[in-house]
Amino acid sequence: MTRGGTLRIASCLTFPPFGSTNKANQPEGFDVDVAKAMAKALGVKAQIVDTTSANRVPNLRTHKVDAVICNFTTTAERAKQVAFSDPYIVAGEVLMVKKSSDISGIKDLSGKKVAVTKGSTNGAAVKEGNPRARIQEYDTSAAAVLAVKQGQADAMVEDSNFLNSQAKSDPSLKVTKDSVVPLEYNAIGVSQGDPDWLQWINTWLREFNTSGQSAALYKKWFGVKPVYPLNPSY
Repeated sequence: MTRGGTLRIASCLTFPPFGSTNKANQPEGFDVDVAKAMAKALGVKAQIVDTTSANRVPNLRTHKVDAVICNFTTTAERAKQVAFSDPYIVAGEVLMVKKSSDISGIKDLSGKKVAVTKGSTNGAAVKEGNPRARIQEYDTSAAAVLAVKQGQADAMVEDSNFLNSQAKSDPSLKVTKDSVVPLEYNAIGVSQGDPDWLQWINTWLREFNTSGQSAALYKKWFGVKPVYPLNPSY
């Protein structure tokens, strides 16, 4: 799982406050801090590998990284190719639009251009809720945000934690209240075929979550306490 005392962890560094680079060109963010905490618990150094949503699965399938911590929603389809840990953060998928927009929910997206990130589950979710929406895919979340700002897209659908952060930093944007889809549970992704590695991650995650470390990092990067419980209710 580690090579030369280094744990290679893929994170999306164009997805603040989950991942970005600071003025010193060093990775930072919620996911980056989770990665560093996991490496510290192993007694190794975290090597953060920048990735995109579309490359999360390929990076694991080709063993370029030991784990992916990048807003990775667990789905049955993805689980055919990679293994997932227990959840470490939960999000709704909401819409971000210009403040002047009259779009308030998925029902208003008929004929509208909706920006999503390649490799995410958002495009399919929007199409299921409103088949008349026009999906536009972008390589990064930053590019999708820019499309909304520049009027190239009418709305963007993405993780509520991320979009609330974007709207907070730009008064020209707003986020809708209702989630487009049911809550999504984001987990640490690893390659299939290594149950010992996955078991260690889950054991560490339980300690990380129950000790309050996870909640403290959430408050650090999002400014509030975690909104949703980590365990789903049935």
